[in-house]
Amino acid sequence: MSAKSPEAPPAFAACLERHGLTLSRGRTTALQVNVGRICNMACRHCHLEAGPHRAAEVMDLATMAQTLDYARRGAFEVVDVTGGAPELVPGIGDFLEALAQGAPRLLFRANLTALAQGDEALPRLLARIRAVVIGSLPSTSPSQAESQRGPGSFDPSITALRALNALGYGQEDSGLELHLVSNPAGAFLPPAQSQAQARFKSELARKHQISFNSLYTFANVPLGRFRQWLTDSGNLEPYLARLTEAFNPAAVPGLMCRTQVSVDWDGRLYDCDFNLAAGLELSPGQVHVSQAPCPPLKDAPIATGPHCFACTAGAGFT
Repeated sequence: MSAKSPEAPPAFAACLERHGLTLSRGRTTALQVNVGRICNMACRHCHLEAGPHRAAEVMDLATMAQTLDYARRGAFEVVDVTGGAPELVPGIGDFLEALAQGAPRLLFRANLTALAQGDEALPRLLARIRAVVIGSLPSTSPSQAESQRGPGSFDPSITALRALNALGYGQEDSGLELHLVSNPAGAFLPPAQSQAQARFKSELARKHQISFNSLYTFANVPLGRFRQWLTDSGNLEPYLARLTEAFNPAAVPGLMCRTQVSVDWDGRLYDCDFNLAAGLELSPGQVHVSQAPCPPLKDAPIATGPHCFACTAGAGFT
C-alpha cells in the first residue's frame, strides 16, 4: 500500500511558497476594533454582511471596557474603530473619547450616511479628540455610488463631508485628516490610486466644494455579501482568478495583518477584519480580548485563506 501523499497547501499559502515568501507577524502596533454589524445600509460590497437586521450584534459596554483595558496593556500606536456603522452603536462617543486618551493615533471609519443622519455631537467629538476620519465613497457619480451602497445614499454622504469640512476636516493646516475609500462597483480591480485621487479631488471640489486629504482605492474582498453577489452573477471564479493573477509579492511585507490585531464586537481576537469575517481564528487558537495579556508576538503565524489575494493584488491593501 503506497504512502498517503501530503496534502497540498491552500492556494494563498502555495502562492507565497512559490515566491519564496512567508507571512508572519512583525511588531503589532495597531488595534482594530469592530464595534458591530449594525448598519443603516446593506452595501453590495460588504464583507461583513452588515445591515439594519443585525442590531443585536454590537459591542456592549462590558466588552468596550475590556477592549479599552487591552488597548492600554498593548500600548498600541494606532487604534482603528470600524463597523458596520459605528455611529449607531450605543456608547460609542464615550468609548472613542476613552480610546483617544491612550492612543497616539485614533482612526474612525465613518459611515457617512449614518454620520449625516445622526446627532451633530459625534462629528464635534471626533474633531475635539482629533480622530482621523475615513469614509467610503465609491464614486463621485450618484448613480454609480448608489448602485453599490443603495438608493438615497449619495446625498447624505455629501452632506456629511460638507459638515466635516466645516469642522476643519480635510482643510489645509487644520491637522484634522479626512480620507476617502473607493471600492469598485463590480467584479474588477480598482484603478490606479493616484489617478483616481486626482479625479475625486477635482470633481468633489468643483461639484460640491468638498476637500479631503487622500483617496484609497482597494479591491473588494470576496467574502460576505460581495461573495454572494459574485456567486449569483457567475463572477466568482473569474474574479478569484483575476485576484490571483494580480498577486504582487512586493505587497506582502506591508500587509496590515503583520502589524494589526482585530477585536470583534463580542471580544474575540483575529489577525484582521477580513479573517474576522471569514471566521479564521487568531493563530494558534481563539482568544478573547479579556484574556490576552499582550498583543500577538513577533513572528507568530497568520491565518490565511483565498480572500488574502485581495490584499496582495496590485498595490495591495495595507
